[in-house]
Amino acid sequence: MNNEPIALAEALASFDSLWSPRILARVNDYDVRITKVQGDHLWHVHDNTDEFFLVLDGELRLSLREEGGERTVVLPQGSAFTVPRGVEHKPSAPSGAAILLFEPAGTPTVGDRHEEIPDHVDVTTGHALR
Repeated sequence: MNNEPIALAEALASFDSLWSPRILARVNDYDVRITKVQGDHLWHVHDNTDEFFLVLDGELRLSLREEGGERTVVLPQGSAFTVPRGVEHKPSAPSGAAILLFEPAGTPTVGDRHEEIPDHVDVTTGHALR
């Protein structure tokens, strides 16, 4: 990992692929990942870990299937939200967004149970940032 400051704008400009995160840094046993997103992702659930989202640019929507039913959380730029472990969720960004995620190292972004992974998603545990 890099021990120099990382400019988020430069890191985001270094790739174009959607829903395929880059590992920005590691904090203890957690990956700090950035990714660009647009359109719908897939319904999935993380059985053993929470998932933290911070919207760097654009707007992210998180549809959640909770005990009381389904709801959508709208996250504008600068907003953060944690999806609790065990909650099925589906991220989407109709107009596109850039997000930062905290997840235990090696955790697939599509969780432990998920719909079929689309072909355009080339990695679920993150590429090293170059």
